[in-house]
Amino acid sequence: MKRNKLFQKKPLSSLLIKPAGPDCSLACGYCFYGSRAALFPETRIHRMNPEILEETIRQALEGAGEVINIGWQGGEPTLAGLDFFRKAVDLEARYASGKTVLNGLQTNGLVLDREWALFLKESGFLVGLSLDGPEHVHDRYRKDAAGRGTWAEAAGKVRLLLDEGVAVNALTVVNDYSVRFAREIYEFHRSLGLRHMQFIPCVETDPADRGRAAPYSAPAEEFGAFLMTVFDRWFSALGTAEQTYVRFFDSLFFSYVDAEPPECSLLQTCGDYLVVEHNGDVFSCDFFVEEEWKLGNVRTGRLVHMQNSARQRTFGARKAILPPECRACRWVRRCRGGCPKDRLRDPRDGGRDHFCRSYRMLFEYADKRLKKLAGDWKQGAIP
Repeated sequence: MKRNKLFQKKPLSSLLIKPAGPDCSLACGYCFYGSRAALFPETRIHRMNPEILEETIRQALEGAGEVINIGWQGGEPTLAGLDFFRKAVDLEARYASGKTVLNGLQTNGLVLDREWALFLKESGFLVGLSLDGPEHVHDRYRKDAAGRGTWAEAAGKVRLLLDEGVAVNALTVVNDYSVRFAREIYEFHRSLGLRHMQFIPCVETDPADRGRAAPYSAPAEEFGAFLMTVFDRWFSALGTAEQTYVRFFDSLFFSYVDAEPPECSLLQTCGDYLVVEHNGDVFSCDFFVEEEWKLGNVRTGRLVHMQNSARQRTFGARKAILPPECRACRWVRRCRGGCPKDRLRDPRDGGRDHFCRSYRMLFEYADKRLKKLAGDWKQGAIP
């Protein structure tokens, strides 16, 4: 009885499911997940079968609190097919028992058509569409297997989804090239009707030289300038008809009003969600799908137990282990050391987040305005 009670202390609040594993219909130059196929050598094509899907959904709903967020990601999750997602929604309804399921789909958009759009709208999916900006930016790295750019298709799918009333976020990877075009990217997204944006800084270790970051990684100082430029536009549009929602800034604001930020990179610890691969294997985090952080499999274990396991607690606690320079930094309560995966990509950073300088630049630039905004919010001057 005590053991079961212990496991129930932390219900499942978020799950990331990869129905097509690392498989993708693109060959992006900065992709980090395609190499994960080496973990699953049994088959060349990776797809979640109906039994694993049902077991995952059943366990997720049994172990959830009143609300659970389920993200469908990849690779490219739509490779699993529309019927797969219809089945997933049916299973959620079957096992919900009054609980609320919030679905999100991260996709390159290539296979989406009106039938997909109608389903996504009717099922209440939030769609994160990978779109790096205008054509010259997007096509720099986001190419298909034949080396052709994919901008026209991706941009066209934005209009399709918006026309059908689907909630859409722009997911934008900021790399060594796109980091130069902050204003152009932001205004491009707005011109398409996108008001929700997420800018994901790219950094990976160079496979040819493990002592430095990969050439396509965004340089820290340039990314800091990128953030400052976008911040000005985000801030100036607040409370107007042109208001936008930039995930990092919206999350950062939570810390200014003494609330817990929704973005995990800004939390003191991590490990609040699980990743379920196509074969049922469960991992601690999307960026750490590797043997060291494999927690089990849904066929032989329970998700809620894995969420509360000693290994997952160890994984989450690592985030708070910071070098002395970070612990002494005046901004540590804002960034919390950043995402652990960004501390590992360039050994020259000495265990600090590769984007440490970026965030310090932003905080020094934006702090007074965010404090004033937080004060107005606390006094009820803004909704």
